[in-house]
Amino acid sequence: MKMRRMMAGVCAAALTLSMALTGCGSDKEQILIFTSVEDYVVEDMNARLSEQFPDYDITVEYVSTGNHAAKLLTEGTSTECDISYDLEYAYMEQLAQAGVLADLSAYDTSIYNADTVVSKNYLIQCRVGGGVIVNTEVLQEKGLAEPTSYQDLLKPEYKGLISMANPKSSGTGYMFYKSLVNAWGQDEALAYFDALTPNVLQYTSSGSGPVNALLQKEVAVGFGMTSHAVTQINEGAPLKVLYFEEGSPFTLYGQSMIAGKEIRPAVKEVFDFLVNTYSYELNEKFFPEQMFNDKVFALENYPENIVYSDMSNNTIAEKEKLLELWTH
Repeated sequence: MKMRRMMAGVCAAALTLSMALTGCGSDKEQILIFTSVEDYVVEDMNARLSEQFPDYDITVEYVSTGNHAAKLLTEGTSTECDISYDLEYAYMEQLAQAGVLADLSAYDTSIYNADTVVSKNYLIQCRVGGGVIVNTEVLQEKGLAEPTSYQDLLKPEYKGLISMANPKSSGTGYMFYKSLVNAWGQDEALAYFDALTPNVLQYTSSGSGPVNALLQKEVAVGFGMTSHAVTQINEGAPLKVLYFEEGSPFTLYGQSMIAGKEIRPAVKEVFDFLVNTYSYELNEKFFPEQMFNDKVFALENYPENIVYSDMSNNTIAEKEKLLELWTH
């Protein structure tokens, strides 16, 4: 896994250098997008933007969720970033309150489910649900029964065989944390993660980390995104998505332009494409959980009739409090 991350870093550095060299001396308009979306979506997004805007020099820069928000809060409207893409709503709200995001009042929000429309400064980018994902081959190799509850995962036979994203750096990790706080209460949820930690191989920095660990057979169980797991299942991976009685945790991710950048025609043109075209494509290809009023997409092997967790009280103050209490 470490080697895989190292190689990914080398490839990313090479790509960045290549793009920089290509742009050197070029009169192409440059646009910088910060995103916390998963790598397979970044790949698809890059392909579509290159196809749609061959005359623009567009850089899609992956930044982990926590760093994405912190960097924009620190740099404010003087940031080189033009578009913030795939940032969890609580962080988007924090940026909106700080005056970092553009006014998007002119965009038609009637196309979206009502529960996704909460601000004039950002629009829904996707709704992402999570599940407890297992590698059925690893379970069989280890002689482990398929877990039926979160409590099952505390059993000593799962030691070192569980992966979860760190809530401090990943919206995916936080949604699992928050869902159990809402289901059981703060103290019981914190006690649960204290008890679970000896069985956790790694709290990953990215939400894709647990599924990647499952694919590498480093773990048997991962707290991950349903969409990521289904993408891998459809490619033949021996994964299965489980939901326990607490339901599927979910979170909403938004997109916006940085305040002041919306006056640049190229930035607005790219953002309009992301909102009016790519959002539908993304929902259809990767994240079919409903967010539009006029479109409902189905994806092969995607679970149906999902019962969602209680994700209420997902405020900035609540998130900051819970992250302060997280010690793993």
